[in-house]
Order: sequence, then structure tokens, then C-alpha cells
Amino acid sequence: MRAATALLAREEPPDTQFTKRPLALPDAAQLARYAVTALIEEAELTPKPALVDRRGSGAHRDLDLPIMLRSARALEPTFAALARAARRRGEPSALLRTELAQIGRAGEQDMLRATGGSNAHRGAIWIVGLLVAGASLPDAAARPDASTICRRAAQIACFPDRFAAQADSHGERARRRYQVGGARREAQEGFPHVNGIGLPALLAARARGIDENAARIDALLSIMASLDDTCLLHRAGLAGLQAGRHGARRVLEAGGTSTREGQAALAALEHELLSLNASPGGAADLLAATLFLDMLAHHDASGS
Repeated sequence: MRAATALLAREEPPDTQFTKRPLALPDAAQLARYAVTALIEEAELTPKPALVDRRGSGAHRDLDLPIMLRSARALEPTFAALARAARRRGEPSALLRTELAQIGRAGEQDMLRATGGSNAHRGAIWIVGLLVAGASLPDAAARPDASTICRRAAQIACFPDRFAAQADSHGERARRRYQVGGARREAQEGFPHVNGIGLPALLAARARGIDENAARIDALLSIMASLDDTCLLHRAGLAGLQAGRHGARRVLEAGGTSTREGQAALAALEHELLSLNASPGGAADLLAATLFLDMLAHHDASGS
């Protein structure tokens, strides 16, 4: 991760104060709208390597952009319920963790009904949902920053889900097989790929005058360059993970997607991932989380 973060810095180090900027937080309904908007904006971001976007389905056979959008919109009540539960409980606890898990599992069923059975956002329900809950908890700071939100969400994630069945998802099987942390460890460690990589990369790209679309894709690639993505591991094993990480680094080393060299490297990365039937879905979920926290940083006290 240190190497990837240094790569992001390149000529100008990321503004680490961004993640410490106080936030005036919205209510549960607005938090849910931000979460859904983050999922929609991640899905629509184009071009992403081997992921669903405006061009098509990437490496996915059961997903396309309309399905992703239906899934995101179906989850708004889930995110609102997560926010209300966290605000009502007031502190990270085993009880809150269990309640959030029950809400999340109900949200998964809403997602599956909306998508006709396709898993569009199971990982995002966990990742973004925890951040929604973390943003809803009262804190000693009247206006908590992104780092505080990540820390509070991590405290929730560290409690066990007492009523969960034995996890047997694709990501969980890949996590066990390849001995990587996966989404659970990402949350328990305070979202380092969001707060430590995605957000600083996004701000640094904006500071260099890169247009917003390219800045967001470069943030995705910055996450990919470091992440042990269980989606890549599930689909293509270590070869897929290495292709994703090394290819993302090559794009960034070429100057990012705002340069011709970077665009050529991105096309080569996508070609390689498609040949492996591999898709960096874990990184996409973390980009959505990055966009969610970015929205909170631009939300003022009036809720605008």
C-alpha cells in the first residue's frame, strides 16, 4: 500500500487534510440518497476496465448498466434504514452490528428482486452501508471528518454478526483460498483503500486540473494498484489479480487516463482482463465508497 500511495503522489503529494476536513452531516434520507448516487455514478463512470459502464457489460454476463441502476435505486430504503438504526443506537456495539446485518440481508433480497437474481451490489451494501452507519453515529466532534466516519464504521465492523450463517460467497471463498483480507478486513481496518488511497488520489487529480471523469477513473486505478481484489481472485486467480494490479500501475505511471499514453495503457489493461474474464468489482465498490465520502465533504450545513 505504501508503494501505491507513493505512486499516486507523483509530482504533487495528495492533500491529506482532505480526509480531516469537518463534515456537516445530512439526515438519514439524504445519506441514503448520497449512497445511491455514489453507486449510480460509479456504474456510469466510463471507461472502466472490464467493469459495467456506459459502453457495455465488461466481463459480466449477468449485469449491464440498466440492471446496475435498478439495483442502486432499490437500495435507497436499505441505506436509510441503516442510517436510522445507527443514529438510534448511538454507539458501535454488537447489538448495532446485528441489527445492521439484518437490514443488509433484507437489502440483498431487494437487490436480487430488482435485478432478477443478479448480484449487482452485495459488496457495496457492506462497504457503503457501513459508512452510512458510521456517518450517522453521534461523535464527540460535532462535525466529524471522513477519517472519523471510517473509524466509527470500522468499530461497528469489528463486532461479530451473531446470527449470520456461514459465509459462502464468491468473495469469501476467494478470501479463504488466497489468504487475503477481503471486504471484511478492509472495513475492520478503517477503509484504508478509501480514506488512504481513493480520496487522496481523487483530490490530487483535481488539484492538477484533471477533468472529473479522468480523476475518478484514476482514483479507481489507484485503488486497484494496491487492493487484493477478491473479485479478480474469484474469476481468474492470482493471474487476474496480478494483471489488475500491474496494469493499473502502468496506467498511472504513464500519466493517468488524461494522457494518450495512459489511455493506451488502460485499453491494454482492459483487453488483458477481458481475456481472463476478470473484473475488479471490489475496487469498484471502494470507488463508490470514495464517491460517497466525497459527497459528504461537499455537503454544507444547509444540506445543499
